[in-house]
Amino acid sequence: MKKVFNIIFFYAFLIPLSLLPLWILYSIADFIAFLLKEVIKYRKQTIEQNLKNSFPESSNEELKTYKNIFYKHLADIFIEAFKALTISKRNVLKRYKCNNPELIEPYFKDGKSILLLSSHYNNWEYMVLSLGMQFSFHGIGVGKRMSNKSFEYLMHKRRTRFGTEVCYNDNVKEVFKKYEKEHKSCAYMLLSDQSPNDTFKSYWTNFLNQDTPVIFGGEYFAKKYNYPVFYYKVNKERRGYYSFDIVPLSINPQEEEYSQITLKYVSLLEKTIEKNPPFWLWSHKRWKHKRPEKIYQDTIKKEKI
Repeated sequence: MKKVFNIIFFYAFLIPLSLLPLWILYSIADFIAFLLKEVIKYRKQTIEQNLKNSFPESSNEELKTYKNIFYKHLADIFIEAFKALTISKRNVLKRYKCNNPELIEPYFKDGKSILLLSSHYNNWEYMVLSLGMQFSFHGIGVGKRMSNKSFEYLMHKRRTRFGTEVCYNDNVKEVFKKYEKEHKSCAYMLLSDQSPNDTFKSYWTNFLNQDTPVIFGGEYFAKKYNYPVFYYKVNKERRGYYSFDIVPLSINPQEEEYSQITLKYVSLLEKTIEKNPPFWLWSHKRWKHKRPEKIYQDTIKKEKI
């Protein structure tokens, strides 16, 4: 019964909503932003605490401005995720552009795979949707499964309709092995800013003035297969339009000391957020974990993977 309801809800409500013109959808987003901020007060304490801890030198007025802009941005991201269900190839590529694709295309010509690390900053759904079209590589987005399996199946079909493959944290190792064995050139997209499940195996560092565990998967796969690693920075040009810049993190990961790739990524992400704070996902409970007494990095700090 639940599966039937999900299918009806998806095709009778979400898809028709997605087909509305964006100027109408953004009007809806303005109303959603009002509801989130003034009525529901969506994760108000989490947002305020995250901003206060991350920017201790900012005034209350500055923090309030960040929070207000964030609610508007969150509503836009919410609406753009709906639009992604039916947006055309031409429209998504018009609204989401890479500024320097020439930086990574030579690796495809050499038959190599690459890793693209980023975060929940600005629009990430358009990157998942368009990754298979942005570059010559076979695009693969790595994410987490939804708890609702039937809804996940419906979303998966829409996300992958333009050629991007989506895999999950429980089968990502098999996907890497498969394409490495086939010598297929892939561009793996990993969002590495969410709070990790395993704080022991995470890398702990200072991020936005707080002791923070960071997912180590990007560096792990980079070193294992010696894939070049890049950070991509998403810029909000104006409402509904984004561009992104590719920045090299490591061309020969196996030559890097332990944690250096992760630290470079964290440093670039921190600078991105500090330059324009409201566009990161402040409602996420990023700092819910405390550093355990024993952590993995203390035992292998001088070792290579």
